[in-house]
Amino acid sequence: MEKIVIEGKSKLKGEVTISGAKNAAVAILPATVLINGVCTIDNIPNISDIEMCCKILETLGVKIRKISENTLEIDSRNINCIEASLELTSKFRASYYLTGALLGRCHHAIVGMPGGCKLGARPMDQHIKAFEALGATVETEQGKIEVKAKKLKGTSIYLDIVSVGATINAMLAAVLADGVSTIENAAKEPHIVDLANFLNKMGAKITGAGTDRIRIQGVEELKKDGTYSVVPDQIEAGTFMLAAVATRGDITIKNCITKHLESITAKIIEMGANVEDLGGDAIRVSCNKRPSKINIKTLPYPGFPTDLQPQMGVVMSIAQGTSVITESIWDSRFQYTEELNRMGAKITAQGKVAFFEGVDKLIGAPVYATDLRAGAALIIAGIVAEGETQVYNVEHIDRGYEHIEEKFRKLGAKIKRVQEE
Repeated sequence: MEKIVIEGKSKLKGEVTISGAKNAAVAILPATVLINGVCTIDNIPNISDIEMCCKILETLGVKIRKISENTLEIDSRNINCIEASLELTSKFRASYYLTGALLGRCHHAIVGMPGGCKLGARPMDQHIKAFEALGATVETEQGKIEVKAKKLKGTSIYLDIVSVGATINAMLAAVLADGVSTIENAAKEPHIVDLANFLNKMGAKITGAGTDRIRIQGVEELKKDGTYSVVPDQIEAGTFMLAAVATRGDITIKNCITKHLESITAKIIEMGANVEDLGGDAIRVSCNKRPSKINIKTLPYPGFPTDLQPQMGVVMSIAQGTSVITESIWDSRFQYTEELNRMGAKITAQGKVAFFEGVDKLIGAPVYATDLRAGAALIIAGIVAEGETQVYNVEHIDRGYEHIEEKFRKLGAKIKRVQEE
């Protein structure tokens, strides 16, 4: 069993380069199923979720060649299976994107229900609604979803709630459908725009991505080859921005899109820290005092992202005064607060609201990552705390952060990965 060991009380200073976006890459890789050819995807993060996605694709007959640590060549010409087993999909939440991609390419898909972080219910009713609107029949039983259609026909799809997953699956299924499809009340996240940009580069006709109405003109087929580079990871960038505030450090974050970071930038400034847009693809965050209390509510993009809520929680736990987080996306996102309380934080979580009474300091302790972003938050807490912190369940962290301890070490953190019997 691996753990991450941190000797605390470090001020982080220096530069960090952000990797490709996990949430974009895990949608773009399944989207390659729609291409009866070979494409090259660059700036893919070297994380375990990508490894799992590639394993599942290979069971379908996709050939994947690793050109470099962050570049993959994907050959989808010889897909010979339309079933992704529950054994694999249960380890990987974004596996459900294969449903829309296989439905679009093969008009038939059998995909095991997704796994991933235990943050609350992940219903697929909006996905199913989209597939049925396009002309597919859907059956769910024995832990899997089966969708099939003789023909997919463009239609209007209205999502009852803003759902990133359903928006992406509807896009994937509609790309090769006959006629025009519109997705109303669509999610607007940067990775949805990135997926649309990838598909358009491969010959799709998608407009409106990034707004609440996406229009897809179905095409007969996509291009046989092409290259694409994944957008930088806004959540990794936000994680290091908050690490700078928590440690009263000074970090320049490179390879980021500052537009994607506006909601977190506004809250960091509200806490009394400094944010400097360096132009191009870099931003600098510095803090030389104890942060001030703030209140946040997580919302779909462009609101404050739920995936930065635990990291912000660490900052709130040592801020002056009492801060409040209202979580509007997931039911079980506050599990990490129990771990922070082990380190001396004073947090009271009640349903979807948590109150953070700021303390003067955190104390190192053994803690357990309850999910991906909680794991990143606990690393930041360990860097801030006095004494030694041991973070367990690091497999959660490896799902979404590339070389995380190495990046923190270069910024001055005393952090290492240890194998424990």
